[in-house]
Amino acid sequence: RRGGIFAAVAAAAGLTAACMTNAGPPRSGAMAEGARQCFLPSQVNGFHALDRDTVHVMVGANDVYQLELFGNCPEVDWSQRVGIRSTGGGSWVCNGLDAELVVPSPLGLQQCQVTSIQQLTEEQARAIRAAHGD
Repeated sequence: RRGGIFAAVAAAAGLTAACMTNAGPPRSGAMAEGARQCFLPSQVNGFHALDRDTVHVMVGANDVYQLELFGNCPEVDWSQRVGIRSTGGGSWVCNGLDAELVVPSPLGLQQCQVTSIQQLTEEQARAIRAAHGD
């Protein structure tokens, strides 16, 4: 009988944790000021490497974020695709330490730590999307 109750409690806790991770971005100082600085890696639909340590990622229909990488990521400016992995313990990426870029290379996957994230203005985002045909 105790096993059944434990299983039900564990299932409820897991469901609650799953709902909390994707319910919305965490509230931070930037969020309190009205600036939406968080995104879900699953909503990234494109990227453009400016160089080996700066990448623009397109999120949803209109948003563009500039990611600064720790050191440089040698294959990022040659890659046709990248992945973004959340490392902050939740699903949302809100600052540099919350994410890493995963970049395919001839020697396997490179993991490039993101050090800062900045959401570009609507005007900057439009210009970048237009320049790259997105």
